[in-house]
This record gives sequence, C-alpha cells and structure tokens, in this order.
Amino acid sequence: MSDPKDYIRDIADFPKPGIMFRDITPLLANPDAFREVIRQLADKYRDAGITAICAAEARGFIFATPLALELNAAFVPIRKPGKLPFDTKAFHYELEYGTDTLEMHTDAVKAGDRVLLVDDLLATGGTMEACVKLCEHTGAEVVGCAFLIELTFIGGREKLAPTDCFSLISYDSED
Repeated sequence: MSDPKDYIRDIADFPKPGIMFRDITPLLANPDAFREVIRQLADKYRDAGITAICAAEARGFIFATPLALELNAAFVPIRKPGKLPFDTKAFHYELEYGTDTLEMHTDAVKAGDRVLLVDDLLATGGTMEACVKLCEHTGAEVVGCAFLIELTFIGGREKLAPTDCFSLISYDSED
C-alpha cells in the first residue's frame, strides 16, 4: 500500500469557511488500504498486552472495532448520555463553549485492564482526554491513545500528556 495519506481527501471550507476537512471515506472505501491501516495500528500495540480498546462514538468505532479483533481485545463503546442500555459511569468535561458528558458501562473496564483508546482524529484532544479520565477512574491502565490522523498544529497531544499518543498520519498545518 502507498502512504495512508494518499487515501485522505481534503475538502476545503467544510463544515464552514476556513476549515480544511480531512475526509476518511476514500480510505474506508478501499479494503486493502483500510486493512493496512488496521494492521499498522495493531503492530504498534501487538505486544502491549491490551485487554480492551475503547472508543468514543462514532468515527472512533470504525477503527477501534477491527483493531480490537486484531489484538484479541474487548471493544468498549463510549457514548453520549442515554445511549447505553446498562448501568453507566459518566464523565463530565469542559468544551471550548460549554460542557459535555461521555458514558460507558460500569462493567466495561476494571482495575488491571490495559486499555488502548482509539479515534480517527486528534485535534484539540478534549474528547480523548475525557475518555482517558473515564477509563482511569475505573482503575484501568491507559496504555495509550491511537489515531489515524493528528492535526499537530492544534496541540491535542499536549493536552493528553503524559499519555502516550500514536498517529499514522500527521498534518502540520491547516493546508
């Protein structure tokens, strides 16, 4: 496979003027490219003893689910309030203009689990930071955060420190 970046489509001014949207659908439409991305992510964590892979809805699910299968780990969905049917643990966090909440089942991860958090994109890091804290509050060990794409010029990695972060594709500017 060529560079995974070759399968990312740039769409200017979406969802509003001045934003360069990184569209992952061409990568998802190519089974060989999608499979290779999952393999590369898995290779990074194959020997890390991961027991659970957690992802916040919705695009994180796309990468986390096949990665969990590849690493023989549980897949744990982290969702907005009211979306999970069993008892949940919630984490409330601040956004740039307000607050939000994420939940996961109370029995999803526990002390001693080695958790990898996965998402398609690292930008500000706010949602992933909330996922890290939600998992840590269970006593689980967050081994790292893995992303397909990282927008390094936004600085989300710094917000997640000291948690280890890994991304396959980096963009160093909005262009």
